[in-house]
Amino acid sequence: MAEGRAVERTDSKRLSLAQKLAAIAALSALAMGFSALARWSGTHALMINASDSLPNWAFLVESGSFPKRGDYVIFHPGHDRMTAKYFGNNPPPFAKIAVGLPGDVVTRRGADVLVNGQRIASLKPATKRGDPLEEGPLGIVPKGCIFAATPHMDGFDSRYAHIGFVCRDRLVGTGRAIL
Repeated sequence: MAEGRAVERTDSKRLSLAQKLAAIAALSALAMGFSALARWSGTHALMINASDSLPNWAFLVESGSFPKRGDYVIFHPGHDRMTAKYFGNNPPPFAKIAVGLPGDVVTRRGADVLVNGQRIASLKPATKRGDPLEEGPLGIVPKGCIFAATPHMDGFDSRYAHIGFVCRDRLVGTGRAIL
């Protein structure tokens, strides 16, 4: 009798063919989900913007496409002495707005910075701490570059030589404001 019970227990622990196929399907779906997530995470990131120059503080960043006018852009600010003084030797990426695209014309009228004749922002002579700010580039926005700015009066962006035109080698991606 004891032998019969052992056989019964073993048989009850075996999975049916349908259960085995369902488990294989679930594991396959899980593996494909992880694979898709890995591909997505290779081109997407979350960015927290610590400055007051934009109204949003959290962005979903997507790499791989050149920005369009009005897109939020995330870029490396470079290693200018002023950037290093205020943001460190390895500054975090900046978030601004693509206001000038290749072929657009950047000019100034007094302290006002214009792109294609439209006022974008104004220049300040110095930072809040009194360091002199250098005026940014004028002329045609080069191919593969953008003029990144914000309307905020204290924005540190392409209106100053310390940032200048932002070209592909410094672009991280475009951002979508999420908070």
